[in-house]
Amino acid sequence: MASASNSSDCAGCRQEWGIKMEDKRAICILASNRMEEQGKSISYYICKMIFAVLNKKGVSCEILNLRNYTFFPCVGCGGCREGLRCGKDKEFNQIYAELCLADYVFFVSPQSIPIPAKLCMLFEKLEQLTFLQERENYIDQSELCGKLAGIITYGKGDRWAPEDCKIMVNDTISNILGALGLKIVPYNSKWNTGISLTVRNIPTGNETLLVKEHDWKMMEESVRRYVEVIVQTSKSLHAIC
Repeated sequence: MASASNSSDCAGCRQEWGIKMEDKRAICILASNRMEEQGKSISYYICKMIFAVLNKKGVSCEILNLRNYTFFPCVGCGGCREGLRCGKDKEFNQIYAELCLADYVFFVSPQSIPIPAKLCMLFEKLEQLTFLQERENYIDQSELCGKLAGIITYGKGDRWAPEDCKIMVNDTISNILGALGLKIVPYNSKWNTGISLTVRNIPTGNETLLVKEHDWKMMEESVRRYVEVIVQTSKSLHAIC
């Protein structure tokens, strides 16, 4: 997606390269640290909801589960100065390469005072690569600059109000992404840094599976509406270009 500074070139680029809205690609970052069995965690199901909505919109989506990656915090070794990639962390470089190819980036995170550890490490390294530009407009030079970002968070139970989760998690992630040059898509004027889902318990008899204990229909509707807002925002920007 082109930024406003080069919007006059957009039409020519799309005509030359054959770029269409249907060619859009999304990456969904699953940030939870919890090691529940695949398919039985809240984060996993939210990511699958995002995947399903985008699939209906003709947008390809890949889920990147940070629990499946082993990468390390930045130690300031300077090995990233050549080629703007980490000189010691191949798995981080794999994630970064995927992010650079995406048009939309979704972050799905639980409230973890405020965000999970691996997400912190990911942001730390992304920030380091961005600030290495050493230019006046370093953010504009970032490979992530201009990409649309969606933030979906949730608390750890009924006692966590969505507004608390927004302040602690959504706003924190939004501030970081803004510094990296991404454009956070608001849901509305109140939820200007993404959405925070209410995790509401539902009686399930004697069953104890995690996926049976939450109002998935309500959560699915909230996710669907927010993803549609993001896709529509992209279409509007695409039309302007």
